[in-house]
Amino acid sequence: MADVAQLKRVASQTRRDIVRMVHAQQSGHPGGSLGCADFFVALYHEIMVHDPNNWNMDGVNEDLFFLSNGHISPVWYSTLARSGYFDVKELATFRKIDSRLQGHPTTHEGLPGIRIASGSLGQGLSAAIGAAQTKKMNKDTKNVFVLMGDGELQEGQVWEAAIYAGSKKVDNLIATVDCNNRQIDGDVEEVMSLGNLRAKWEAFGWNVMETNGNDMDQLVGTLKEAQSKTGKVSPIVILMKTEMGQGVDFMMGSHKWHGIAPNDEQLAQALNQLEETMGDY
Repeated sequence: MADVAQLKRVASQTRRDIVRMVHAQQSGHPGGSLGCADFFVALYHEIMVHDPNNWNMDGVNEDLFFLSNGHISPVWYSTLARSGYFDVKELATFRKIDSRLQGHPTTHEGLPGIRIASGSLGQGLSAAIGAAQTKKMNKDTKNVFVLMGDGELQEGQVWEAAIYAGSKKVDNLIATVDCNNRQIDGDVEEVMSLGNLRAKWEAFGWNVMETNGNDMDQLVGTLKEAQSKTGKVSPIVILMKTEMGQGVDFMMGSHKWHGIAPNDEQLAQALNQLEETMGDY
């Protein structure tokens, strides 16, 4: 049984890490990172089978995670550090020259937990499918997780991959779409409407689930239910409703915080709304 209260405490600290990292360099993407904090904490602290102390690129007999919308790297870096993949103090190097914590995740610096470079939108699902099929070929029973943004679904490669996974019955794959209805230029519905996402994914042979990505109890329950449905012919996709900027009131309800940093006054205001639960880096 998940300790939801503890997961919420970790998520609060993760959100503090996010706003501090982006503020320090006056560069980064706080909005989507804040919105997905609960998802990352649930995934790494409750759902996935993984071993931070013995990390390797192959991830044999471990669940794997791929971040497709790589611009929300701050939330992933915080989660990896708070899960034990590297020292929390390294978060202070975010976006600095020669840092392993670049604005979009990279592999050439050898950061534990990162298996593909991402940020060129639309590619993560394809990579996750390849990893999932590799596990099947190797008789590895663990699952592969991938996160995409809803604006990212405007990329054609996503749908090529979706058709492929449904056709090939890649049923050890759990994809999640961050449905916050925001992208860099405005609301997704105004930029290019995605229509009925449930119907689209179902038409391509996916088992579609929905959840509130900012309700930790519901989110954990949905992810566990998704795990229970793997190995049953269909790949799984979770349409996860979130709020961009969740946890910081002045960042919520608008696309404007997709990719700008808070100033000193705004940082203080944000930190006043987020409880420090694990100690700041």
